[in-house]
Amino acid sequence: MREQAGTTIEWRIGGMDCGSCAAKVRGAVERLPGAGMVEVTLMSERLRVDLDATRTPPAVVEDAVRALGYTISQPVEPGASGPDGSPGADAAQPSARWYSGAKGRLVIGTGLLLAGATLARFLLPWDIAYWGFVLATLAGIIPVARRAFAMLRAGMPFTIEMLMSIAAVGALVIGAPEEAAVVVFLFAVGELLEGVAADRARHGIRALGRLVPRSALLKDGDALREIPAADLRIGQQVLVRPGARVPADGVVVEGISGVDESPVTGESIPSTKQPGAAIFAGSVNTEAVLVVEVTKAPADNTIARIIRLVEEAESARAPTERFIDRFSRIYMPAVVGFALLVALVPTLGFGQDWGTWIYRALALLLIGCPCALVISVPASIASALTAGTRSGLLLKGGAVIEAAARTRRVAFDKTGTLTMGRPEVSDVVALAGEESDLLALAAAVEQGSSHPLGLAIIARTEADGVAIPPASDARAIPGMGAVAVVHGAEITVGSPRHAAEIGAAGPDIDARVEALEAEGKTVVVVLREGRALGLVALRDGLRGDAAAGVSRLADMGIRSVMLTGDNARAAGSMAGMLGIDHRAGLLPEDKVAAIREMAARDPVMMVGDGINDAPALAAAHLGVAMGSGTDVALEVADAAVLRNRVGDVAAMIALARAAMRNIRQNVAIALGLKGIFLVTTVFGFTGLWLAVLADTGATVLVTANALRLLLFRPDRDEPPRKARPPQAPLSVCAKTG
Repeated sequence: MREQAGTTIEWRIGGMDCGSCAAKVRGAVERLPGAGMVEVTLMSERLRVDLDATRTPPAVVEDAVRALGYTISQPVEPGASGPDGSPGADAAQPSARWYSGAKGRLVIGTGLLLAGATLARFLLPWDIAYWGFVLATLAGIIPVARRAFAMLRAGMPFTIEMLMSIAAVGALVIGAPEEAAVVVFLFAVGELLEGVAADRARHGIRALGRLVPRSALLKDGDALREIPAADLRIGQQVLVRPGARVPADGVVVEGISGVDESPVTGESIPSTKQPGAAIFAGSVNTEAVLVVEVTKAPADNTIARIIRLVEEAESARAPTERFIDRFSRIYMPAVVGFALLVALVPTLGFGQDWGTWIYRALALLLIGCPCALVISVPASIASALTAGTRSGLLLKGGAVIEAAARTRRVAFDKTGTLTMGRPEVSDVVALAGEESDLLALAAAVEQGSSHPLGLAIIARTEADGVAIPPASDARAIPGMGAVAVVHGAEITVGSPRHAAEIGAAGPDIDARVEALEAEGKTVVVVLREGRALGLVALRDGLRGDAAAGVSRLADMGIRSVMLTGDNARAAGSMAGMLGIDHRAGLLPEDKVAAIREMAARDPVMMVGDGINDAPALAAAHLGVAMGSGTDVALEVADAAVLRNRVGDVAAMIALARAAMRNIRQNVAIALGLKGIFLVTTVFGFTGLWLAVLADTGATVLVTANALRLLLFRPDRDEPPRKARPPQAPLSVCAKTG
């Protein structure tokens, strides 16, 4: 890699087992000259640094991390892909056996020495057994002390390694080698258990990396040849046999088959794919041969982007996590100060026995370690992110989870969110001339449009076999429609409101528009040079789970409202079917104003398609994009619902609430155990080895509790409330405010 000022460099870090490990790496690197933004992700084991290499070469960063006792890889470019197209080759590597690492070997070594010393205690003179316990203590504490002094040099004196070193050496000094050896052994076991738990939590991300096959069958003319999936290029065609996984994001060009997309979206029912249908890397072809044209580079396929989003989400720390981090920085020095008082006040002030009170002070140092408290939040967040990903719910970090849990009102866009987003032409009303001519003019204006209404008009025109004339000077009228020159005349396809504003509508047109809109249809007016030629009405059906999804939100105590640019009558008809409030006739800026008005009263989530609704998504406390893995759905909003289910919005909030409950439980476990053992240690009821069990036990309990979230199924695990909140009328049109 070429080193230059301001370069962002990534490394893979090995040996990080908890949030405090990530904090140590972050703290050591942040202190280096020329280090800008430093991000450490525990689950993906990544270190990303904005580094001025003219002040601190990358080798210095690597030495600083190794000094802390962690492994570090050679730097790689940000977002570099592994052989499977996932970001980083290590993402798909299998887990190592627990006994093959340094921590496993340390547990085995200290355990054998402790067992030998214990046996000597009963068979040999005490002097020999004494030195056996000393040897077991030193063998276990030297690696810990080495890390402690490395962190001291990095400006972090209050670490568990330093407290452990002081406690073990202090126990030897006051003549308690047996307890010192037991404490060191239990500490090594605790670190090993933390590593096993962290590795279990990382398994979900590794499993995602393994979904994309390593090879692909490339169509080369009439021949097939097997190539690495990472070598695929956009525009190439691959053959996917029944039972095989799709090697790249693409579009089907030949064949019809059922495809299991559950690895990507969580949807268990196979989806039928035919020519023109989009298909995801990692999904499984279940029935017949498909030929797929690659549309995304391997490093940018849906699986790779999901992994990147999970990694980035870990860096977006939750407000609770930041508070715990700040609290622990104050808490550690306070515990050390309290331990000093316990050692000095009874002995110097009241003439008590030095050995007794120093022993109790050493135990307090171990109990006061904040490992369990520090890991309480990130462990829950990481588990929630993984559980969400399995269910097709992407949340970009702990801050998003907290915002989702606080949500009290959800604002839905209509088209493509509550509806299928595939409207169809239901009525063509020609005021002059033939219906086919009216359709042809409307389709000419909409050529090149990506708007669902325009696509529906073009589809109906083509289905009727009507030729679409060429158009020129096409442009959009934001929030109103589109205009183009066809056969030398300016043709406009616009809303009834636009027609009324330019004086092109009359009583007869208004009556027909009103009748069509009362049926829940969307109406556009076709104009030539400002004169109405006719009407085109379109209907977009509700999503199959829209009513159930909105009902579940109400059961959870959350009010829903529909925001749409559609007319008030059509919007009212659809809102009535769902039983929710609505605001109609909204331009993009009107939606932003509506969101801000609601956000002033309640935490608001906005759910939209991620493109036209981007301003409203940004204005809400939380923006959620619908869409099966589109770029906008994954990158613009704070969260994304991959399965295009309205019910998944409630599932996302249920998951967030479960995560916050889990966090509160973890904090209670961590602080509760420490509080109990602080009191019992001061009064002499518990000693060093129980102190280590209290610290290690709390960390293991917190981690295990967080891992319970991996079993959470957000579509079924949220208990409904017994009563729904009252829905105050909120049915307004933009024209009336």
